[in-house]
Amino acid sequence: MFIHREGKATIIVAIIVSILIGWLFCQFFPNWMWFGYAMIAFLMVTVLQFFRNPTRPIPSGHPDIVTSPADGKVVVIEKVFEEEFLKTDCLQVSIFMSPTNVHVNRNPISGKVIFNKYHPGKYLAAWNPKSSTENERTTIVYQHNEHKVLMRQVAGAMARRIVNYLKDGQEVSRGGEMGFIKFGSRVDLYFPLGTEVLVSVGDKVSGNVSEIARLLE
Repeated sequence: MFIHREGKATIIVAIIVSILIGWLFCQFFPNWMWFGYAMIAFLMVTVLQFFRNPTRPIPSGHPDIVTSPADGKVVVIEKVFEEEFLKTDCLQVSIFMSPTNVHVNRNPISGKVIFNKYHPGKYLAAWNPKSSTENERTTIVYQHNEHKVLMRQVAGAMARRIVNYLKDGQEVSRGGEMGFIKFGSRVDLYFPLGTEVLVSVGDKVSGNVSEIARLLE
């Protein structure tokens, strides 16, 4: 278990705040020092668990299997029209990431990044259907053989920073780290019609571990 590099600045701030809390209780509320210690412990545990980065093996298996890009809960499986890039009917699978989930994002499939665009936007709750098109988000399209798979990182009501490490034209491998979203958020996947979806609404999934779909050969 490691701490993700995106958490370094936040952890430093949490340490400074913890020192300040300890000093304030020591100076003005010595009889309530136990409560100050409890506040410090809660703050540090919350920050450290949020930025945890567990070691996940690179997924093996058939190359047409799409693995989960994030930890969370499947909240949407439906047929939709993807307007931004694919401009066709697709199967959408959405994964909601609560503040307690690991927030590292990983490539769901191997291939070439043929589209990568950041969009500023609103901060609606991540489970709101409009969040996919109105919230701050980043859209990535992977070309895998003849298939195109679109992934969208969506900010939530608390998430105010989406990190995306990918570049246009980059060749990537399934399971490789591609980004991070701070605090509650959502990841959408769009597949060609006919793709075999391997999860159901309500399923809890883990990045690099859970198989989300199988692309047609």
